[in-house]
Amino acid sequence: MGIFGTDGVRGLANRDLTAELAVDLAVAAAHILGEVGAFADTRPTAVVARDPRASGEFLEAAVVAGLASAGVDVHRLGIVPTPGAAYLTAFLEADMGVMISASHNAMPDNGIKFLSRGGLKLDDELEKQIEQRLEEPWDRPTGADVGRIGDSHAGVGAYIKHLVASAPGRLDGLTIVLDCANGAAYETGPKVFEELGAKVIAIHAEPDGLNINLNCGSTHIEDLQRAVVEYGADAGFAFDGDADRCLAVDAKGELVDGDQILAILALAARDAGTLTDDTVVATVMSNLGFVQALSAAEITVIQTSVGDRYVLEAMRSGGYNLGGEQSGHVIMSDHATTGDGVLAAVHVAARMVMTGESLASMASVMKRLPQVLVNVPDVDKARADTDPVLRGEVAIASAKLGDTGRVLLRQSGTEPLVRVMVEASTHEEAAAVAAHLAEVVRANLAL
Repeated sequence: MGIFGTDGVRGLANRDLTAELAVDLAVAAAHILGEVGAFADTRPTAVVARDPRASGEFLEAAVVAGLASAGVDVHRLGIVPTPGAAYLTAFLEADMGVMISASHNAMPDNGIKFLSRGGLKLDDELEKQIEQRLEEPWDRPTGADVGRIGDSHAGVGAYIKHLVASAPGRLDGLTIVLDCANGAAYETGPKVFEELGAKVIAIHAEPDGLNINLNCGSTHIEDLQRAVVEYGADAGFAFDGDADRCLAVDAKGELVDGDQILAILALAARDAGTLTDDTVVATVMSNLGFVQALSAAEITVIQTSVGDRYVLEAMRSGGYNLGGEQSGHVIMSDHATTGDGVLAAVHVAARMVMTGESLASMASVMKRLPQVLVNVPDVDKARADTDPVLRGEVAIASAKLGDTGRVLLRQSGTEPLVRVMVEASTHEEAAAVAAHLAEVVRANLAL
């Protein structure tokens, strides 16, 4: 199995993802991008950013060393959200970008993702070529041909300015709680909202290298829910460790998930006449209530495989400018090349001001159908789509649910595991169908 997953290389830092591997990845990426013409026959430059986790310090040093040894000039950005690294790759006209982060994973993990000129994620083919070049012999530059290394921390200010300029209106009068996950948005998130006029209460905005995502952020929404109610705030937003996603909380402390955020932004863009072809790209995991709500608003939903890279691919191929995932990745391609949690949060808050509606009122445009997910481990996932007994039971369940629900079976990309997802009009019905199908998977796909 290749070392690249759906979002770069990720694993336990200093075990799976070592300094040696980081150096080799950086060298191989520089060579491959150079060979495909990404450097335009000029002395190449790269930007390197990271989130605050402790292992990012030695991995940043390793990546920078690898790039410089391959003849690439490096600008270190410091702690910047993933979408900030993507924006600054384009803004600073760098030939490539590197983000060191494990996103929403726990602190011991880390990851490396590469960006091409313009701040775009590399496609699968380029990542395969990078893997194939790891540890291969190569001609090392010497003398004046080695890369030079410098700091470019002022880039954070340019990213903040970009986010502020993207807002369709000011946020004066709003009180907003931001859970920064002790991650990469601990500085940019509060500053953007403050510059737009909101009163900001920031929680989990004191990263120490060890507390990123620790019982906070978009994977642990409880603190944000309590804080919004305690402070009487209008809304709250929670980012993950690298701030490429966000979830929201309304004034009563109720969760507003990625599907609801995407629905709010889709209606806002349609009303403004800026939603390309009145179409939104989502994944197969989006709640059926999301699809039904947008269909009622005469907005087309295109669904892809799970993963923001697949959403991005569909957006680019169709020229669409809005897409996202239930998990909180929202891609607004008029302003960003990747999911941007702070950007999405700003535009949702601006919609509140422009319409005078509460977040709860805006989120009510869609009714979330109860959704139950059961993971079935230690099975032959490759037969999930072909086993005749399983296919028959899925067909029976789907027919029974009709238009009021659906069944989705997904193979894990990294484990011998099948995910059974069922939506239905009641939680009890969804749970019963999911439990039955999980048993069918265990009985028929056992290893």
